[in-house]
Parts: sequence; C-alpha cells; structure tokens
Amino acid sequence: MSTLSNTPTPAEDSPAHDSMVGGERNGLDRVISRFGAAAAWLVFLAMGISVFEVIMRYAFDSPTSWVHESVIFLVAMSFALGGPATLAKNRHIRVRVLYDSVKPGFRIWFDRFNDLVTLGFCIAMSYAAFHMFWRASHNPMGEWQLERSGTSWNPPMPALTKGIILFALALMTLQALLHLIQSCQRAPGNKELR
Repeated sequence: MSTLSNTPTPAEDSPAHDSMVGGERNGLDRVISRFGAAAAWLVFLAMGISVFEVIMRYAFDSPTSWVHESVIFLVAMSFALGGPATLAKNRHIRVRVLYDSVKPGFRIWFDRFNDLVTLGFCIAMSYAAFHMFWRASHNPMGEWQLERSGTSWNPPMPALTKGIILFALALMTLQALLHLIQSCQRAPGNKELR
C-alpha cells in the first residue's frame, strides 16, 4: 500500500494491481495528465501575485484591488482541475483492505464496482454543478449575465469558478465512463487494457 513512495511493494507488482493504482488507462487520461501538470503551476502563480501584493502594500503603500480575488480563483481552478488529473493517474485515496484480501481473479469485480460508483458520483455532481453554474451565469429572466464578486474590482470570478468546476466534473464523468467500459472489457486475471 505504498502510494507515497516510488518503490513498488510485491502486491503492487501483480497484474491485478495495475487496474487499481497508478498510470493512465487510456489516451484521454494521458492528455489530462499533461494538462494537469501544467495546471499545478497555477498555485505557483497565485503565490507569485501574493508576494507582489505584499511588496506593493508594505513597501510602496499601494495595495491592489485585484490580487485577493485572483489568488482565490487560481487556487480554486487548481483544485478543480486536480480532480480529473488525479483520476487520470488513478491515484485517488482508497481503502485497500478488502481489495488486497481477495484473489486477483475477483479483484476485477471490485474494479468494476469502483468504476460504477465513481461514474454515478460524477454524474450526480455534474448535475449539481450544472445548476450551480446556470444560476451563476444567467439572471432570473434566463438571460446571460455572469455573477460578479461585488467588490470594488467586481470581476465575474464566482461564475468563472463555477464554470471550471462544471468542466472538471463533466471531464471526470467522461473519464469514469471510459474506465468502466475498460473494466467491463477486461477478463478476470488479465492486465488492464491500455
């Protein structure tokens, strides 16, 4: 159960283990992993503009009106896009007590169940995110109008953040569907289809 180290344990060397931990399972996962690595730099950007704000405020007595909301937006975007990136690498937190206690031929059924539950969860969350984004992007009359922060800068960050959350969840739904299809196509005891 060594998910933090790079040295695989004997259980991680087994073919059945490939389906549960580590590595992209299809082409979409590989593309998402590349973009996920780039999205991780958003936190660094947020830190950089925070340092800029501290310098402007305390060294030049000229605070900005845009840094706080920009930092929140960048970090929220990084967290939202982290979901698809983590699912692409198959590195979500999981309890492996049951999985490790059964024979490799039966583990495929745990994989299928896990992929089915993940798909159901992603569909439900995407549905909720769609309604959240709709309310943030349309006024009560149904016309396009982005929700704004209400500060002196007043950017449409709340609506944009909710749009990114919807995008990330829709992407995770597609990933979960592809993972379930791959699990169902795999024969018990065989390595995962790549």
